[in-house]
Amino acid sequence: MNEKWLLNVKLETESYTDEDNYSYTRTKIFHLKIKEGKIVAIVDNEEEINDSLEKVNMNKLLAVPSFKEMHNHLDKTYMGLGWSSCIPVKNLKERLALEAAELTELADSTKERASKMINTLLSYGSTHIRTHVNIDPYIGLKNLEGVMEALDSFKGRVTADIVAFPQHGLLRDNVPSLMREAMRSGATMVGGLDPAGIDETIEKSLYTTMDIASEFDADTDFHIHDVGHVGWYTIDKWLDIVEDANWQKKGAISHAFSIGDVPTEKAKSLATRLKMNQVDIMSTIPLTHTLPPIDLLDQHDVNVHFGCDGFFDSWNPYGTGDVLEKATKFCEITGRKDECSIAQSLKHITGGITPLDEKGNYVWPKVNDAADFVFVDAKSSAHMIARKIERQAVMAKGSFVYGSVE
Repeated sequence: MNEKWLLNVKLETESYTDEDNYSYTRTKIFHLKIKEGKIVAIVDNEEEINDSLEKVNMNKLLAVPSFKEMHNHLDKTYMGLGWSSCIPVKNLKERLALEAAELTELADSTKERASKMINTLLSYGSTHIRTHVNIDPYIGLKNLEGVMEALDSFKGRVTADIVAFPQHGLLRDNVPSLMREAMRSGATMVGGLDPAGIDETIEKSLYTTMDIASEFDADTDFHIHDVGHVGWYTIDKWLDIVEDANWQKKGAISHAFSIGDVPTEKAKSLATRLKMNQVDIMSTIPLTHTLPPIDLLDQHDVNVHFGCDGFFDSWNPYGTGDVLEKATKFCEITGRKDECSIAQSLKHITGGITPLDEKGNYVWPKVNDAADFVFVDAKSSAHMIARKIERQAVMAKGSFVYGSVE
């Protein structure tokens, strides 16, 4: 039975803003009793614990919710292969051609490369990963097989969504049948990619994706890089299909740059529909494209989650796999500087969980919550985000899965 006490854990208890408009976060030290992967008691640290259970002294480290890496490509990384920068290309078509050329060469090492990336993500505090995996006519399901083997070796430490992803186009060769085979073979979500820019036929691409999702009762996650009105129309049309199929709460749009390209009223209209259909937005907080209007989406109660996307691969030599850096970058780009607004950005990397709500009230952790934590030597969540503080230890379902507290 996995039962223990975590002694001397720092938790945020409230925040407030003084007459000078300066924000503060108050913390206290607690003992947390963990049983079968859940918190079963939270007591003041002045209370003496005399039972015979295992006791781990957390040395007043701050506990925050463990992270969720919500947009990743485990199969693409060069990790483990040594340094390699990217070959320059003129356009997306050339980039895809280069990737296609190396797929066969890299397929045999997918498990090893993905394992290195998973371990890296875990070391930074991500205990859940949404990975898109290439399903294409060049290597069939080889990348899926390697990624699944890698994830299986981390069972109990990391959970995952596995998105069957038609990187080189859905409406070509035998890709639809390969997508169906991928879903039968262990993929958990149906992916899509730029129905206009890649498939060059928006409606057929969208309907084919929904056909596959409906067949397997699966959630969806669409990469939509197409900008401006084309991207906006694609998302709007997809929401029509979602409504017709009653596919609410079962999907996400990744990137969604176009929502930031169109006039505000059109963005608000789309945000209203996204909320109504409970379709989430996944953003990698890139520097090279227009961000979707995350604050506007937030105001409309649309869930927005961050991910690192591919890093150190044929697409991009940059990145570390630390999703906390995405929260930090988001705060910098949007001008968040006070304690409360910085702290609230944590929700974009934790699946929506923050220790305090927007009014500064205590909301996490509570008894019966999962014992999923990242432990850091920080004054507050805002301190951790602003300074990108090193993770000391990571816990998933009551077990330490990375780091130590010695």
